[in-house]
Amino acid sequence: MTVVAFDVDGTLTTRDCVVPFMWSITGPARLLGRLTRRAHRLVAPSIRRQRDRLKALGTEAAFAGLDAAELRERGGRFAERVAAERLRPDTNARLQWHREAGHRIVLVSASYEIYLWRLAELLGADAALGTRLEVVEGHCTGALDGPNCRGPEKVRRVHEWLADHHGGRRAVELWAYGDSVGDRELIADADRGVWVEGVLTRAPGPDRGGR
Repeated sequence: MTVVAFDVDGTLTTRDCVVPFMWSITGPARLLGRLTRRAHRLVAPSIRRQRDRLKALGTEAAFAGLDAAELRERGGRFAERVAAERLRPDTNARLQWHREAGHRIVLVSASYEIYLWRLAELLGADAALGTRLEVVEGHCTGALDGPNCRGPEKVRRVHEWLADHHGGRRAVELWAYGDSVGDRELIADADRGVWVEGVLTRAPGPDRGGR
C-alpha cells in the first residue's frame, strides 16, 4: 500500500490559506485590532521561533466564542473557494496521477482541520489532518486543541493515522510533498520525499529523483 501525504499551503495551493480563513471569519480590521491588543503579551527574539504562539494568538482573536456549527459551515464554504480559486495549476493533475496509481491520499497541514475536511472531499483525498480548534459546549473557545500541526507534529499525526487505518508506518510506502521548513520532518520520514518549488510544468507524475 502506498500513502501520499500532501502539505496544503504552497504545495497544493498558490499561497497560505490560514490568514485568509481567519480574515474571512472576522474581517481584516477586527482581526488586526484584536491581535494588536494581544501582541503586548508576546516577547520574542524571532517571529519565526514564535510562529506557533503567533498562530495561537490569531486563533484566539478570530474564533473565540463562535458557534461551532456555524464555523464548520463557513469552513466548508472557504474550502470551496480554495478549491475554485487558490489551487496551483498542477494540483489536480498531480492528485489524479496518484489516484490512478491506487494510492491513498491524506492532506496533512498546519492549516485548520475545520476546512481541510471539506477540501479533502473536494480534491478526492482520503483524509485530512490539520490544526484543531477546541470546542466546548458547541462553541469554539479560540484555543488550539492540541499542537499546531507542523514539524514533528505532522509526523506524529501521520503515524497515528497510519496506525488506525493501514497497520502502521512500516506497513506502507509513504510519499510526502511539502515546500517549507514546517514540512522537513515529514519529508525526511517519507520513503519518497518531494520538495515542491515553483510551478511544476513537466508531466503530471511526481518529481523525478524524490528527495
